[in-house]
Amino acid sequence: MRKVLIPAMIATILASSPFAFAAAEHATGVIKALDMKASTVTLADGKIYVLPKGFKDPGLKTGEKIDITWAKIDGKDVATVVTVVK
Repeated sequence: MRKVLIPAMIATILASSPFAFAAAEHATGVIKALDMKASTVTLADGKIYVLPKGFKDPGLKTGEKIDITWAKIDGKDVATVVTVVK
């Protein structure tokens, strides 16, 4: 019973997540602009990503190369993970 119940509970939690139906994508690029008030990061290619609520800035700077995991949510490209590429 436990073998069936735990995966069912996990599936239910994931299905209720706002990211459940959004396919995760990856992008890598150089930061052209960073606007913490608007919670956006713009890459050199002009692509703009919305940072998630409660985003903890790891010290991002213009000109720095980053990797973004993102999903299309309500017509916006919302970053779920932002990491600095060294």
